Amino acid sequence: MARTNEAATIGYMYIEGEGTIGHHQAPISQLFIVVEGEGWVTGENQKRISIKRGEAVLWEKGEWHTSGSETGMTAIVIQSEELQPEAFMERKSTLR
Repeated sequence: MARTNEAATIGYMYIEGEGTIGHHQAPISQLFIVVEGEGWVTGENQKRISIKRGEAVLWEKGEWHTSGSETGMTAIVIQSEELQPEAFMERKSTLR
């Protein structure tokens, strides 16, 4: 899913239907991987982009972002000072 030469933390989160994780800055690079359900994410421009199971988004350190779901979404979040997801994933678009 990602390659890093630095320490990393991995979290598992569930966003309930009609739930939102408010607009905040990424303290370090974050890879948000949807493993179940669907929802939306924003980048600094706050434009909503749909995201579903099997898709991911990378937020760089300091980047403002939001995520949410109308029906519920489960995601794995990998955080590290240095992430290299492009070694394993194809970039489809950018939130900027």
